[in-house]
Amino acid sequence: MSLNVALVGIGKIALDQHVPALKASPDFTLAATVSRKGSVEGVPAFTDFATFLESRPDVTVVSLCMPPAPRYDYAEAALLAGRHVMLEKPPGATLSEVHALEALAKSKGLTLYATWHSRMAHAVAPAKAWLKDKAVQVAHITWREDVRKWHPGQDWVFEPGGMGVFDPGINALSILTEILPAPVHLKKARLEFPANRQTPIAAQLTFSGNVTADFDWRQEGPQTWDIEVQTSQGHLALRMGGNVLELNGKPSGGENTIMGEYPALYARMAQLVKTGSSEVDLSPMTHVADALTLGERVAVEDFHF
Repeated sequence: MSLNVALVGIGKIALDQHVPALKASPDFTLAATVSRKGSVEGVPAFTDFATFLESRPDVTVVSLCMPPAPRYDYAEAALLAGRHVMLEKPPGATLSEVHALEALAKSKGLTLYATWHSRMAHAVAPAKAWLKDKAVQVAHITWREDVRKWHPGQDWVFEPGGMGVFDPGINALSILTEILPAPVHLKKARLEFPANRQTPIAAQLTFSGNVTADFDWRQEGPQTWDIEVQTSQGHLALRMGGNVLELNGKPSGGENTIMGEYPALYARMAQLVKTGSSEVDLSPMTHVADALTLGERVAVEDFHF
């Protein structure tokens, strides 16, 4: 028997990823949407979240897809109304608010799932397994993409709480924290802020353990989502956002598509609800918070969509 789920925040990511994943899911039925503007054909639509919660007690799972800044109030209201909650990445605007949601979900006996879709990329699990018993010597992330392509006209990504280049960069950090055999911590960061924006458009990070990262939101043309790890027993590379694995320069599995990530997230959510469990790993978000705390601020040219 499938669970009824509501999607809240019908924007690009919801329409491109969540809706197709739910339509293909054996575990969920998309029973309602809540959004000021967006909707999904054939699905009952609400514009007010409180009205939805009151009128649709049959919807037991809420998946929040809106930007992180307003997400806490919706998640809190859903949990107080007895609904299980799934959070798009990043799970909130601050670490403390997600800790509060985790405590609330626990007190109510409800599931809270802080999702990291890039961890579900095809080659992440094989990469983790290969690195498990190896000593990492050097690792580097190159995560460069075009904000105009992925967030066209979405000024919120450059407002406080929007995270700037860490919106995609946190995907890389979610993979890094999943595959490394030992944790690392940030030592320093250089953050490039457009003079007319509140969040960085590029960042260079240095971690313990000879781990570095280069994030940039200004790359046009082909996009770059690579993680390379040199170990005492060979070289590993993850390409295409964790979907393609190379070992010692040779293809070694994966698939050049991201279409399996969101179906895997909903399958995991179904499992968590069934077992009465939650999953709230904040390590990728902790690295971002550390970067914004330690980072040297460098002013660069204005950015306009």
